[in-house]
Amino acid sequence: MAQEMGALLGRSALLLESLSQCQTAMRDEYSIADCTDLRPAIEVSLVCGDQLNTNHSWFGDSAHPDRLFVLMEVRSETDYARHHIQKVVAFFGAMRLFARSLRNAGHRVHYLALDDPMNGQSFPANLDWICKETGAQRFNWQRPDEYRLDSILREFASRCQEQGLEVKEYDTEHFYTQRDELAIYFQGKKTYRLENFYRSMRKKHQVLLDAVGEPEGGQWNFDANNRQKLPADHVVPPPKLFHRNVTSLVAMLQSCGVETVGELNPDDWGWPLTRSEGLELLDYFVAVLLPRFGDFQDALTTSSWSVYHSRLSFLLNSKLLSPKEVVLAVESNWRMDKQRIGISQVEGFIRQIIGWREYMRGVYWAHMPAYGKLNFFNHQRKLPDWFWTGNTKMKCLSHAIGQTMEFAYAHHIQRLMVTGNFLLLAGIHPDEVDAWYLGVYIDALEWVEITNTRGMSQFADGGIVGSKPYVSSAQYLKKMGPYCKNCHYKADEKTGDRACPFNGLYWDFHARHREVLSRNPRIGMVYRTWDKMAPEKQQSLLETAAMNLERIEKL
Repeated sequence: MAQEMGALLGRSALLLESLSQCQTAMRDEYSIADCTDLRPAIEVSLVCGDQLNTNHSWFGDSAHPDRLFVLMEVRSETDYARHHIQKVVAFFGAMRLFARSLRNAGHRVHYLALDDPMNGQSFPANLDWICKETGAQRFNWQRPDEYRLDSILREFASRCQEQGLEVKEYDTEHFYTQRDELAIYFQGKKTYRLENFYRSMRKKHQVLLDAVGEPEGGQWNFDANNRQKLPADHVVPPPKLFHRNVTSLVAMLQSCGVETVGELNPDDWGWPLTRSEGLELLDYFVAVLLPRFGDFQDALTTSSWSVYHSRLSFLLNSKLLSPKEVVLAVESNWRMDKQRIGISQVEGFIRQIIGWREYMRGVYWAHMPAYGKLNFFNHQRKLPDWFWTGNTKMKCLSHAIGQTMEFAYAHHIQRLMVTGNFLLLAGIHPDEVDAWYLGVYIDALEWVEITNTRGMSQFADGGIVGSKPYVSSAQYLKKMGPYCKNCHYKADEKTGDRACPFNGLYWDFHARHREVLSRNPRIGMVYRTWDKMAPEKQQSLLETAAMNLERIEKL
């Protein structure tokens, strides 16, 4: 009995020790206690939160004893927009895990946490004292993707040179294109068009081409195949989640008073935060989701928050994954298994990466900072307060916004044809729209957000990005999703108190902007239809739109 009791106590002690170790590991997962190196260094190299590229040449050679990598959490980045709490936690969590991976690889790292007493809460303030503290002789930086931060760091670098520090600027080694490549490609042209650029990218980088250099499948673009509605009984595979406890990060944000939006259950985290997790998610997409991605990439549904979308955008935009490796994985898997994966599924996805993503970045750098002030329609209305809660009787908007607040995610058609569609029809000021989209999505960085929002979604750039405004009445929403069936408003009613607001607003939008839109060849049919309507019907539609704009906060 004594021996049995001793063995039991021994096992209990081991179990308690194991539990203690697990709890310590949980507590220490985001600890940067071993990443606070301020010993003398010859070089200080800044790594921004969206530059977590393990394969960058900075990290390719052996660790250098005189080179210090610096990462920092600063209020200037948390506060320039009202960010979704999952977005802030994702970037800070990924940054901390990246810093620890550098430290584990033998590199010298100094990580400045948001609540560190030494934190000056901006890049220049912290870099200034860190360079002095370490006696650095050189400041290294990778060009940021956002104009705002690029200007800040360029000014700091100039000041360093005035003070006698050597400065070296690097490319992020991430994108297919250089900043000015799209502007050079379209030099002398009045308008940009994605399709021409996309085809040139396919040819230049030998993507989805056959043996003689022609597009696989016999055509460049299978977009017409990518607009199917989900069948009523269709079951979408569940999204792959990565469970982590982020309680410590949430607690830090709260203690620092960082204002965020959206929801987060600290015990139920699902986004990948490391490169290895990103590769797992890429594998899952290729194996499970890619075979139906193209078919249903535009589908609207309440049964799945991510449908067949890859959810790789945060990983790409933080640079934990590269666009080239993602495109290669998709193309190579298609070539190995063409029976399982159709060409339209693959082309539809690759077009988003090698075409649209690079195109958006090129437009951004060709037109900033002026692009951030464009307001083609002179829209002035304030964003409705319910865009931060989803508390509206319009079911499509309630679902899209509610999902956004719950998951910090909505796919491109939800962003373009549900929320963006309404905001454009309602005449919301582009600044208000930009601030919302930039804040609420986990993958939103200005270089990709503003060109999609102010350009593609709101047509505030007058046609630089898109060839027409992307607006619709309720019929498109009824066709592509299930929202209209149980909505307070009626999709088939055009006027009156219970008519879907999209209907009246659609015609009001075209009527009030006829002077600038009627010459657009892609929407001439809209005005021909309008002109055939009886005057009393036109008036009733405009009055319904006016009523809804008057009560916009209570829709």
